[in-house]
Amino acid sequence: MSESDEKSRIRIEGAKDKVIGAIAETMDLYGVTPAAANLYATMYFKDQMTLDEMQTELEMSKPSMSTSVRKLQEIEMVKKTFTRGSRKHTYIAEKNFFRSFMVFYCQMWEREVKMNMEAIEEAQEDFINVIKDSSSTPGIVAEAKTYYDQLEESKTYYHWLDNLVASIRNGEIFEFLPKDKQV
Repeated sequence: MSESDEKSRIRIEGAKDKVIGAIAETMDLYGVTPAAANLYATMYFKDQMTLDEMQTELEMSKPSMSTSVRKLQEIEMVKKTFTRGSRKHTYIAEKNFFRSFMVFYCQMWEREVKMNMEAIEEAQEDFINVIKDSSSTPGIVAEAKTYYDQLEESKTYYHWLDNLVASIRNGEIFEFLPKDKQV
């Protein structure tokens, strides 16, 4: 390798390291550990990697590596791939950040909607029972109605969030916020 190629190679690696560092530092948004974040960021510049290659590249223990890969698969940031003629599993990083964003946040928002709407429905049922209970005092009935109404109003947010998820999943959101629009 010529001296010019060597300098260029060093610049390329330095540039990659900058992006790897930034990606790894922001992956906490996705609820991943620093080890998993470094793994994803490193894989971002690779075509595919085996667990052994990951372990060598990042000098991580096998248990830590397996845990990191599993977490990244759960949030669909890494996919297992098939390589004909190889017994080792290979993995590839999701490079489409729009897809990563959509998958991760839609999963989280759907979870939020489901959990909170279930709790709201159950709580509202309890408030209705208090309201209908002939032994409830007017003060208790008024309090139960206030809380029931408060929860009813909160459903607006959860329906909106559900619609947001649907618009992201079906691509409608890109009519309002185009991918290629630069500020």
